[in-house]
Amino acid sequence: MDRAAIRERLVSIVGADGVLDRPDELLVYEYDASDEVFAGHHHPDFVVLPRTAEQVSAIVRLANEVGLPVIPRGAGTGLAGGALALRGGILVVLTRMNRILEVNERDGYAVVEPGVINLELSNALQPRGYFFAPDPASQRACTIGGNVGNNSGGPHCLKYGVTTNHILGLEVVLPDGERIWTGGPVPETPGVDLTGVLVGSEGTLGIVTKVMVRLTRLPEAVSVLLAAFPDIESASHGTSAIIAAGILPAALEMMDHLTIKAVEDAFHAGYPREAGAVLLVELDGLQEIVTENTTRVAEICRQHGAWEVRVARTKEERDLLWLGRKSAFGAMGRLASNYYLVDTTVPRTKLPATMRRVEELSREYKLSIANVFHAGDGNLHPLVLFDRQRPGEVERVLECTTEILRYCVDVGGTLSGEHGIGFEKRDYMTLVFTTEDLCAMAGLKKSFDPRELFNPEKVLPSGFRCAEVGLFRQQALAQRLGLEYV
Repeated sequence: MDRAAIRERLVSIVGADGVLDRPDELLVYEYDASDEVFAGHHHPDFVVLPRTAEQVSAIVRLANEVGLPVIPRGAGTGLAGGALALRGGILVVLTRMNRILEVNERDGYAVVEPGVINLELSNALQPRGYFFAPDPASQRACTIGGNVGNNSGGPHCLKYGVTTNHILGLEVVLPDGERIWTGGPVPETPGVDLTGVLVGSEGTLGIVTKVMVRLTRLPEAVSVLLAAFPDIESASHGTSAIIAAGILPAALEMMDHLTIKAVEDAFHAGYPREAGAVLLVELDGLQEIVTENTTRVAEICRQHGAWEVRVARTKEERDLLWLGRKSAFGAMGRLASNYYLVDTTVPRTKLPATMRRVEELSREYKLSIANVFHAGDGNLHPLVLFDRQRPGEVERVLECTTEILRYCVDVGGTLSGEHGIGFEKRDYMTLVFTTEDLCAMAGLKKSFDPRELFNPEKVLPSGFRCAEVGLFRQQALAQRLGLEYV
């Protein structure tokens, strides 16, 4: 079937205003939020914007008929190249499917379409006394469907868990176009946990068209505390001491001096500019317990070197402190032309040693690294700052980030805490999984998608090369960028 005929069929499914295929229309969809230097830009053949699950099913059946890849996409805020059309094909953009279909307070769930914005869901639930707990920093833009695809986290996942802990069921269009439901409002269902399999599969197994989310009660009281430390190591020890004291904050976030400087210049959030590191600690629950724990956390922070501890007195002060944290990535433009975000996780007790290693690598590779991360659950985000125009910097960034990931895996961590594997980190999967592990994952993928048309080239390394795959990728990237690889 030629291109014009495929376009005509797509228009018959979603209407003329739901099909894009001119070069100028497709340009914005050649990228997601990952860095173009590393992920590149990739041209889809068509972009379609369905409004219903029936339309998604018809699009997938057509793609199957003509043998085109299908790539699901939400708001394009992913940071691992997961929504890129690496082999062309049909990019299915779900942002028009943005309705909250049902809120059932008696059974504790809501049913939403995948294009609902994360923060808008919580805003809609708050008057009823509920919220949706996973809250990525991009929650003002990212979609629930994207959260499901990447099993996203966020500051409040320390206490409440990541996305998979808040998904009760899914409606999914499978790669043959069939539509199924998994899970449901009851806590346990017999048989294989397909909901668990699909959450975090990054659109490689199916397209989510409805999501049944768990409702979480708003806490009676909330307290946000800022503690300023002389350096990141003392703040790391303070983090471990808070958890060791038996206190489970709703969120426990850390920012280093570079990040504080960038955030203050951009947003004036009220962080002490001279601090080597700050902790943001949010405590929630019953008023009496929140009051008691706020006092205990302040004492623990002071015992570990905090020279300023401040408790937000109003909701506006709390919101301002969080604005700084959640806008930190955007503030990096104050420091450098480019940054590469490393998303990795280590056991909490390994935080001080890991931060020392990151600092060593910063010096070794002559690259500034800003750190802003979910300290409470060990989910690190070293932001390697660079300028793509400077000769040699891209290669050094690749080598440096490989060393950071390798170290984190060596101390018992893993490749991603919340942003997924996508295209960018697929070759690093060999650092964590054996060939047998990867074959098992590939077998699962084939059982859903035997023609391998669904979000191809993501998550699994090609051919499961089991040795030094990352180095080969670096060489290939350097070649593509016209750089000498040493």
